[in-house]
Order: sequence, then structure tokens, then C-alpha cells
Amino acid sequence: MIEIDPRRLLADLHDLRQIGAVDGGVERVAFSPDDARGREWVLERLEAAGLEAEIDGIGNVVGRWPGVTRALLVGSHTDTVPRGGWLDGALGVVAALEVARALRGASPQPEVGVDVVSFADEEGTFQGTLGSMVFCGDEIPSAQRSAAGVSVADALAATGWSGRPLARLDPDRHRAYLELHVEQGPRLEAAGVPIGVVTGIVSMRRMAVAFTGRADHAGTTPMALRRDAGAAAIRFAARVLDAFTERAAENTVWNVGRCSFAPGAGNVVPSRAELLVEYRDVSNELLDELDGVVERLAQEAAAEHDTPLELRPVVWLSGIEMHPLVVRELERAAADLGLRSLRLPSGAGHDAMVVGRRIPAGMLFVPSIGGRSHDPAEDTSEEDIVNGVRVLARAAERLLTSAP
Repeated sequence: MIEIDPRRLLADLHDLRQIGAVDGGVERVAFSPDDARGREWVLERLEAAGLEAEIDGIGNVVGRWPGVTRALLVGSHTDTVPRGGWLDGALGVVAALEVARALRGASPQPEVGVDVVSFADEEGTFQGTLGSMVFCGDEIPSAQRSAAGVSVADALAATGWSGRPLARLDPDRHRAYLELHVEQGPRLEAAGVPIGVVTGIVSMRRMAVAFTGRADHAGTTPMALRRDAGAAAIRFAARVLDAFTERAAENTVWNVGRCSFAPGAGNVVPSRAELLVEYRDVSNELLDELDGVVERLAQEAAAEHDTPLELRPVVWLSGIEMHPLVVRELERAAADLGLRSLRLPSGAGHDAMVVGRRIPAGMLFVPSIGGRSHDPAEDTSEEDIVNGVRVLARAAERLLTSAP
């Protein structure tokens, strides 16, 4: 059985944590100087482990096991959201590195190796799961811009990676993909279970809903004569939250994440109001139904307040089920080590949902303390971290001989 080195694993995690450290958390926003430093750190560790490593033309860091024609692909990402946590993504990359090192120590020349990958811009500074999408064959969206207005092309040019060859997924080489991640939610901790085996990654819809009214003096315009975009937005938001509650399945989640009024003065009737409504579930059929709910309720609110309506899809991601053989091997790996596991869906998007459309994929979760993530408070106990990587290593060992 492959034996990882817990002290080496934890030391590397804390070492990487120092790159972009801020107020107890980490900030390595995609293609920023600290993101580049983090990727160089991964490159150096992969080379030291004896892998053939490179940073490619989109910023993906790939370490290939030398001398083999087949390999298990293991990894995640090291970029973060602004003022993010220290484990989101980084745990999966360092865990993959540790699995590769442990395998090299146990069997320097296996027939099937372990390739390690750290994907670029998983968090969506420019486009969510950008690195894994390019790795799986998409072209670089050079004109795509961040919220700050910087294009992908300009950001890559600043890193020095622009124009480098692109690393690509090789279905003939890569037998399966594994990713270890913090849960980013409270279920494992609440259940007292140390290992989560992901059954699938949910689909996600995000709709921009905008109402256009007329700005009038709020003290002199009678209520019946107003075209109040703000009132339309508030009425819509309240109704859509109630309607989603009635129609939701067990794992459906939803959110009104932004509501803005213009001109935004207390004595002016809003002339425009915009909202972002997001909803996620494993069932695309249910999300199709919720699309209809959003459209119907928005139209009703617009008609009641005489405010023309704009509906615009912002995010439209289709989820994916994890490969059943990989799910089974992950469960067996936990059982081999005497650890309880719990099947659960992932409510967040991950690179596994992109890679899993090309090759068999599976994910492991470890508990997030307090369910916190995307925040400096994000944390996981050292015991749970080590157990998660031990299960990952055992699953890799099993899949090296049984992967489809």
C-alpha cells in the first residue's frame, strides 16, 4: 500500500500558504504576480519529484510521469478568489504531488504513472474552469476580460506564459482523473464523517434580471403613477424565493446575490433595478422548470409596475455525474483504511466537471470546519487533511490497475 509522508504534505501546504498570504487567508487571483509565484512553486516541487514538468501557454502546471504511456491524472488548482482560503484548490494540488512522490518511492518504475496538474483560473477571474477547458481542447479566449477590464491575452503576456505550447489531455494516456477538495459546506462535519465521495457536480444557472422604469421625485409623484423599477425588482425577488422553496428538491440551492438600483437616491424613484439570481441542482430538468419560474415571475412584476424587462443568462453550466467505477474505488479506498465515507453531491463547480466529460473522473471531499470556504476562515483539521490524502493515495493505487 502506498504510504504518504504526512509531515512533508503538511509542510508543503503551509509553505504554499505563504504565497499571497493576507489576513489569515490567501489571495492568488488568476494571473496575478502571486498566482504566478504559486505556479512556479508547484513547478519546482514537481521537478524535484522527478516528473517532467512545465507551465503551459494558459498557465496550467503539468507534471508528467516519465517513461510510461499510461497515467492517472490527479490535481486541482492553486488560484484563489480575492481574500480566499488557504486550502480551496491548493489541497488538491499538494495532495496530488504527495501521491506522485509516494508512488515513486514505493515503485520507481510502474507500468502506469501519476501525472499531476494545477489548472489555471478555476475560480473564474476571467472564466471559470478556464485552465481545464483549454487543457481539454478549447481555444484560449484571448479577448475575455476580468471584472477589472483586463483581457486574457494581456494577463498572459504579463506573466510571460503567452505563446507557450498548450498542454492537452491525452485520453490514450490519461486513464482517469482524481481530485481532492475541501467540502466548502457543513455536511461532513455535521455527520461526523471524515471522507466525502462525490456522486456528481451540480448544474448551475445564473440569470441577470433588469427592470427599467422612470426616475421621478419620490415625494411628489403619486404611487399609482409611478413606474418603479425598484419595487418591481423587490416584488420579483420575494416571489421567486418563495416559488423556489415550493419546487426545490433535496439538494436544490438558490440565491439572489446582487440587487442594485439607479440612480440610487432616497428621494428618487428608481429608473432601473438589476438582480442576479442563481440556482443549482443535479437535475437539469428541474433547472429548466426553474428557468420558467424566473421568466414568468419577472414578467408579472414588470407588467404590474409598467417596467420593461431584460432577462440575460450569465452562467449556464451543465453538471456531470462522477464515473461509477471511480466512485466505487474511492469508497473502497476509504474502507481499506478503516474510514467512514458519505456519498454527496458537489454544489460548487470544479475542474472535475470539465475533465470528466472526456475521461472517467471522481472527487473526494474532506470536512470544512464550520462549513466555511472562500474566506480567510476556511480551515480543515490536520487529521482530516492527512486522512483525505491517504484515501486519495489508496484510490490511486487501486485505479492504477482497475481504471476503465
